[in-house]
Amino acid sequence: MTDEELRTIIVDKLCWDDRANTSEVNVIVNNSKVTLTGTVSSSRAKRIVEEDVREVVGILKINNQLWVQYLPMTPVLTDEEVASNVVNSLARNPDIDDNKIDVSVIGGLLTLHGTVDAFWKKFQAEDIAYGITGVIDVINELAVVPTKDARDEEIAKSIENALESNMDVEAEDVNVIVENSRVSLIGFVPNWAAWRAAHNTASYTTGVTMVVDKLAIRYPEN
Repeated sequence: MTDEELRTIIVDKLCWDDRANTSEVNVIVNNSKVTLTGTVSSSRAKRIVEEDVREVVGILKINNQLWVQYLPMTPVLTDEEVASNVVNSLARNPDIDDNKIDVSVIGGLLTLHGTVDAFWKKFQAEDIAYGITGVIDVINELAVVPTKDARDEEIAKSIENALESNMDVEAEDVNVIVENSRVSLIGFVPNWAAWRAAHNTASYTTGVTMVVDKLAIRYPEN
């Protein structure tokens, strides 16, 4: 499929998705790599656009340069109000220990400090923050401090076993390397669904403190 054909599919898909106004979004495709520029009205819209593009078969890489520009009718909140709303949302989530997380906001740019006890919780806290009105972007500085020690060999084996039972991933094409609880995923996957499955498998494994993505998309030949 040519770059122009891919671009047409992406543009049509974005026009179809009513969840985000994408009239100010520009799509550039070069060698199956997509660059997104322009503006959207919220952080949520920015993420939705990228999710839509990931679902298009043939895309190898996405560079999301979209800028969040809130609409005039959006209520203007102070940084203190935004921070308070994020703190309250974190407190309502049963998976997150909000007592170990500090939130600061400057000009809509929100920073998360503190610790969580699992890698996936780090990004759950980030997702919660992105969903709050007034948050333009999030800097996630949360450290992962597992409450249960796990050897690197145990972590690697758990991930490998989970990948072998996942129908979206060809486990033999993914190498799992664990050093000091940091997981590197190296190899090839056939599509974005497989990439997401492999990344989630590593992220949700007990003892993991970081996931380094070195996977490449290699679509099967017809």
